[in-house]
Amino acid sequence: MNLHTMTLAETSDALAAKKVSSVELVRESLKHIAKLNPVLNAFLRVDEDASLAQALSLDQEQARGSARSPLHGIPLAHKDMFYRSGVSSSCGTKLPLPVPTQTSTALQRLDTAGAIQLGVLNMSAFAVGPTGHNSLVGDCLNPWNTDRIPGGSSSGSASAVAARFVLGALGSDTAGSIRLPAAMCGITGLKPTYGRVSRTGTMSLSPSLDVVGPLARTAYDCALLMQAIAGPDPQDPTTVHQPPADYLSAIKKPVRGWRVGIALNDLNADLEPEVEQKLASSAQLLRDLGCELVPVALPDLRPHEAAVSLITASEGTAIHLSNLRQYGNDVFTRQMRIRLERGVVIPISTYINILRTRKAVLSAFMRKVFDKVDVLLAPAMPICTPLRSETATDVAQNIEATIHQLLRFTRPISFLGLPTLVLPAGFDTQGMPLGLQLIGRPFAEPDLLRLGYAYQQETFWHAQSPECVQHFHDT
Repeated sequence: MNLHTMTLAETSDALAAKKVSSVELVRESLKHIAKLNPVLNAFLRVDEDASLAQALSLDQEQARGSARSPLHGIPLAHKDMFYRSGVSSSCGTKLPLPVPTQTSTALQRLDTAGAIQLGVLNMSAFAVGPTGHNSLVGDCLNPWNTDRIPGGSSSGSASAVAARFVLGALGSDTAGSIRLPAAMCGITGLKPTYGRVSRTGTMSLSPSLDVVGPLARTAYDCALLMQAIAGPDPQDPTTVHQPPADYLSAIKKPVRGWRVGIALNDLNADLEPEVEQKLASSAQLLRDLGCELVPVALPDLRPHEAAVSLITASEGTAIHLSNLRQYGNDVFTRQMRIRLERGVVIPISTYINILRTRKAVLSAFMRKVFDKVDVLLAPAMPICTPLRSETATDVAQNIEATIHQLLRFTRPISFLGLPTLVLPAGFDTQGMPLGLQLIGRPFAEPDLLRLGYAYQQETFWHAQSPECVQHFHDT
């Protein structure tokens, strides 16, 4: 049994059938991390003793016939901004942050489901930055090619899943921070609808936009994680007060007859040739599955993109400016300083007026787009994954232009608060993964996961692993 080729769902089945134990899984993961993490820097901390002790306890529970959920005994790890009581979190910085007194709701729910946390994962400092650079705790690297960026800010979450260190991870997404790393690292990532997953006990960057979501190998694996973490939380007033959906009951049903929108503008504009080709082949595959492809003229999304930039700058400044003034360059990256300094000069009236428009903007988008289609198909980003040397903020001449390119297809969807599933869609000529987005109506995560599952039954991109993983298994 090759544990590094198995999905979370396959591993869960193997645990339930007692073909493997949780202790064996954790030991194999720890061995893999010890070998490759010094290169990739995906983990900032590995909790070896605690995770082995937890695995032993969960194996004993299962031996008594009391498995908690499909996640029982599954090794996971999470972006280092999900707080656990009594344990320090770095949030990707060297700031002397207070030790949390409360465990985040998302971690509590995974604990209850029987998942194991092997440690904490790298991230862009304070979750700012789509590239994955972090001069404070060291860059996280992309397992497919360490010269290419892994995406950010959930860089460690994507790298750890792609490198097969863990079977899944939590990340956060404000303007693309789950979607971009998932695309660049060749895995599956879900940005839920704003308010679907509790943010209690997590670091805030921009409370009006922040969401928590899973990264894993497959759409089915993401559904398993969403089944555990989604739902209302009395401690988070932004969560929707309705029971969570069942993410698994319909996931294997056919998608014949679904209307898939193909944008005629904005989300399908100025694509690099390889991205354009993968979008076309993915659309054809969905047609082969029985979906109807519907051309859609989108509203102008450029104001939405600009609005996200203004909101994150304004709210990030309100949260972090005092620490910037106290600690300066010692604990803040250049990219974070630029963002905060920009937020200082944004008039409060501009910020408030932008927030006031969101409901009307969403309503208009729903009428123009989702009255015509069930799901919208788009690339995750219009360009192929850049080199690290091209995107380091301290050396790049046009970093703001590059960041704009990376976020051009993700920021507008964040402003609308819509759920988005990113799937691997193939590779470019440099051997780097390319990703596509499935965008849905509010709270339509089950539909996105169902369509993603159908897509992945007909493709093999999600089953590919980086050469470093194959080499580890061979040796």
